[in-house]
Amino acid sequence: MAIGVTNAPEKSKSSGSIINDPQVRGIFYQAVTVIILAVLVYWIVDNTVENLRRANIASGYGFLDSRAGFDMGQSLIAFSSDSSYGRALLAGFVNTLLVAVTGIITATIIGFIIGIGRLSHNWIIAKLSLTYVEVFRNVPPLLVIFFWYSGVLAVLPQAREALALPFDVYVSNRGVAFPRPVPGEGAGYTLFAFLIAIVASVLIARYARQRQMATGQRFPVAWTVVGLIIGLPLVTFLATGAPLSFDIPVAGRFNLTGGSVVGPEFLSLFLALSFYTAAFIAEIVRAGIRGVSKGQTEAAHALGIRPGLTTRLVIVPQAMRIIIPPLTSQYLNLTKNSSLAVAIGYADLVAVGGTILNQTGQSIEIVSIWLIVYLSLSLATAAFMNWYNARMALVER
Repeated sequence: MAIGVTNAPEKSKSSGSIINDPQVRGIFYQAVTVIILAVLVYWIVDNTVENLRRANIASGYGFLDSRAGFDMGQSLIAFSSDSSYGRALLAGFVNTLLVAVTGIITATIIGFIIGIGRLSHNWIIAKLSLTYVEVFRNVPPLLVIFFWYSGVLAVLPQAREALALPFDVYVSNRGVAFPRPVPGEGAGYTLFAFLIAIVASVLIARYARQRQMATGQRFPVAWTVVGLIIGLPLVTFLATGAPLSFDIPVAGRFNLTGGSVVGPEFLSLFLALSFYTAAFIAEIVRAGIRGVSKGQTEAAHALGIRPGLTTRLVIVPQAMRIIIPPLTSQYLNLTKNSSLAVAIGYADLVAVGGTILNQTGQSIEIVSIWLIVYLSLSLATAAFMNWYNARMALVER
């Protein structure tokens, strides 16, 4: 019996004009696109070079070594008017980073509290959480910044009449003044003990997780970590003779002297971005918890797990797989919204860059620095959150 062999169908050949060949058309359109882009880039570069030549502005980044000639209200690194433009941009970048990191931490904490509060069975808590979300979500972030800057912090008493709080903390319209720690000889041992405590806490948490997976027995990780992070540095600090003193702020006749001061510009921006972004995070948290099957809660209750532990150990870990991707977008938004600091005079990267741009006219270089910095921050944040999302993903066996 002969067995028939069926050959694979041959690729149909175009029988018409070459214009009707899809492969040829695809190559033609791509070539046209490349030519148009090349002409556009050439026109932009040529136009820019010609305008710079007419304005007698030299291109390049050599201006970064020139003297800045302006002061900065608040800087985490040493800066004066004799510093260079490059150091001024570095100080502005550090200020931007400070607002982004502290704002993300605070917004996450507030957002989780408000998001869980919206699902509370307590009517007052649920409605207060709803009001918070609706108010901040429907107001532009710039107005929230002005609210804290002009409506809250600006009406505080003047420095000579500053509100005295416990632990030598003073609050006035010039910010919050608090004692500045001055480390003495041997204080580095305490910092070293703190780093050891953090590493030990990570190892203990990993051991506790492996032990629970193998035996089902839980290890008191929280209390152990708290004891390590607080206890070990404290013991080291006392053993080395408490090498730490404080520069206490003193209320004078017209101003406060000594200590450290957090200016109203940073406080306004930090509070505004934290409260504003927390409203969006709260809705993300609420949606994530709603996305977990109700059967998970019922199963936990059937096993006798208390409601608080059910939320912390059963619901929230599963909801995190839904929460993390949109949470990343909110972190990126908060970082980019920090550029609104220029409206209240906080010396962030955009404000410092704008001052340098006005003095030197190096607009292309300054804008390119802004683009590179914000793009790098966004990519770094997204990479970290993607890594964390992969850690929280379900492991299929």
